[in-house]
This record gives sequence, structure tokens and C-alpha cells, in this order.
Amino acid sequence: MRFLGIDLGWHTGPTGVCCLQLTANGLSLMALDRLATHGDVLAWVMAQAPAPVPAMVAVDAPTIIPNPTGMRQPDRLAHQYFGKYHAGCYPANQASAFAPRLLAFSQALADQGFTHAPTLEPQQPGRYQIEFFPHPAMVHLFGLARIIKYKKGPIAQRRQELERLRSLILHHLPRHTPPLAVEDLPPIPQQGPALKAVEDQLDSMLCAYGAAHWWYWAHQRNQVLGSLETGYIVVPAPYDVRDYQPATVPLGGG
Repeated sequence: MRFLGIDLGWHTGPTGVCCLQLTANGLSLMALDRLATHGDVLAWVMAQAPAPVPAMVAVDAPTIIPNPTGMRQPDRLAHQYFGKYHAGCYPANQASAFAPRLLAFSQALADQGFTHAPTLEPQQPGRYQIEFFPHPAMVHLFGLARIIKYKKGPIAQRRQELERLRSLILHHLPRHTPPLAVEDLPPIPQQGPALKAVEDQLDSMLCAYGAAHWWYWAHQRNQVLGSLETGYIVVPAPYDVRDYQPATVPLGGG
């Protein structure tokens, strides 16, 4: 089983991409990159997980937008449950300028056999796609009182927060189940454009891990905000130190 994380450019910006492979020892990092266009991303997906290879794609972008105006149900629920952590998401509707491109991207994944999976039986091979939002995931996976604020602000502050995110990934994800142990991650650059490139890649890694966590545990250790009809966001359930333990179910290969 492979898990692809996509920090999708909503308008015309680049996209961070990550591929994780499930092995008997946990998750291995297979690819971490940044691509220019949606077409490039779809070609990358096909290269990493050509049909019928079992894989799950987690996209950081609204991929189901049924509402003509206003806010989707998952957006409202994200604000309701995660607003206190400053982790509310950007609202989406069909009038949004980005909506046609994002819906077309999700449909292109569906054309490759990736079906939406707001409900799931754990550890069943298949080809799935989900919507994932890294900020609430970080709050729960890393036990944070607030999100890591690396998106806005002065370069020095963003760089410090991105260093913090990098350290948290290296510290926490090897201790979760399924474990993701990477020897190293890209260094945090000094300048703005290069900083944004690493930010996109780390976000995509969190998306890929979120896909693996959803596939492995399903509803036992995840929450779903919304539904297939309203749009949905998958969020890992809160962790604490008691959750850092070896897997109780054998890890499967793929």
C-alpha cells in the first residue's frame, strides 16, 4: 500500500507532493518533491501509484464542494472544533475562483480509480482519495495548544516555526502507529521563496501520513468532519504519551 500526500496549489501556485510506502517495519519515505502544475501532479500520481497499485491520496484542498454559496459543513465543523487552536480552514463554495480547478483535480483522481473514502474499513487494500487538513492534524498528532504558525509573518518567525514543525515530525511520527521514521528532512532555508518550497513539502508529508493513519486505523483513531454529500475532512484523533506504543495489529506490506 502506498500513501500519497498532496499540498495542492489552489490557484496557480506549486504543489508539494510526498509518497510513503507501507512495509513490515512501518512507513518509508519514497518521494518528496514540489511540482509546478496540476498536470504535473497527476502525472506524478500515475508514476507513484499506477493502476491497479493500491494507494490512498490525501489532498490538502476542498475536493467536494456541493454548496453554491456560503461555507461547507466540514469548514463550519473545523471552525467549531478547531477554532480555539487557530486551525479553522478557508471556506469553499462553488462561486470560489478556485473551485473549478480543485473539483477537476479530484475528478481526475477518480478517473484513475481513486474513490472518495469518508468511511472506511481499516487496512483494506484499494485506491482511495480523501480531503485532509494538516493544521488540525498537527494539533492532535503533536499534542499542541495552538497551530504552528509558519504560514504568515516575518521571514525569521516563519523560519523558526518551520524548524519547529520539522523537529516535531522527526520526534513524533516515529512513535505513532503506523510509524514513520525518516533519517532527515530538507533543511529550513533562509529566504522566502525557498522557505515556501520546504513548507509545501512538509505539508505534503503530513498529508501522506494522514492517509496512512486513516487507512490503518479508520474510525478507531480518526475523526471525519462532514460526509460524502457535504464534503468532509479527515482528522487524526488526539494522541497523548500513552498512545506511543508498538502496533497491536501487524503492519502489512504493500
